[in-house]
Amino acid sequence: MLVSNDPCPKVSVIIASYNHGPYIEASIRSVMAQTYPNVELLVVDDGSADDSVAVIERLQKEFGFDFKVQTNQGLSRTLNAAIARSTGEYVAPFGSDDVMLPGRLATQVEYMRDKPEVGICAGSVTSIGPDGTPLGNDKPPSWRRLDFEDIFLNRKPGSPAATLLFRREALEAVGGFDPEVRLEDLIIELKITRAGWFIDVLEEVMALYRVHATNTYKNYPFMVDNVLRTFSRFSDHPAYEQVCNNYRNSMFLKCARRDKALARQLLSQLPLSAWDGKTLRGLYRLLLPSLGRDRA
Repeated sequence: MLVSNDPCPKVSVIIASYNHGPYIEASIRSVMAQTYPNVELLVVDDGSADDSVAVIERLQKEFGFDFKVQTNQGLSRTLNAAIARSTGEYVAPFGSDDVMLPGRLATQVEYMRDKPEVGICAGSVTSIGPDGTPLGNDKPPSWRRLDFEDIFLNRKPGSPAATLLFRREALEAVGGFDPEVRLEDLIIELKITRAGWFIDVLEEVMALYRVHATNTYKNYPFMVDNVLRTFSRFSDHPAYEQVCNNYRNSMFLKCARRDKALARQLLSQLPLSAWDGKTLRGLYRLLLPSLGRDRA
């Protein structure tokens, strides 16, 4: 864990764009508007079928950033390839539908400068709708330091993906993102903290997180598959089965009304000994229509 002597170390921002034509311009312009003076931007279009490429090409002519178009490779492979081409001491993967606030990178670099134990710095977010209107449903921001146990055992609130700034040394030490897991942020956080670094989450609001119909977290089958796939990488942990069952309980409760087939699948994977209050509430939601018919 090294302390940099560079008074203004370079930050590589990487935007992997996929079918975010309505949002990509705001994302790119927010990076170019950063107050931090030493930023390189790499944009990769990962097989978009909308007008994203045309929008990005127009912005590239204006700003001159690195831009590559490719057939769809998936986010983790795209990030790894872009990181290999980048030259920054710090790396900020950034969503093509999100917006950076102007002082974000300056705040994070200054914070990390004398803290070599911090492999990832994050901040707070304001959630916005598709049109950019604040949703007003965010929890109050708070500072916290996360280690592996905090994340794996879900002991503290996590770190918003839209604000992650990685120390390149930490990324390279764990071999980068895992191309076999499509939910890239959770597994890289677990890998880096298990290798001995911390994640510090600052109180400052650093990004606008856009909520819309195609957000990954709304795809329940995708989330279940990739979160459990992530946990399996740490199956040597003594709490592994408990962690998996806690997650299944949480997702069972979420799915019980909206995706009953997935809810039944999750319930079938839960041993009776792992049932808790969420299981019982989920069962009520799952059976509610039948109960209503019975009463009628």
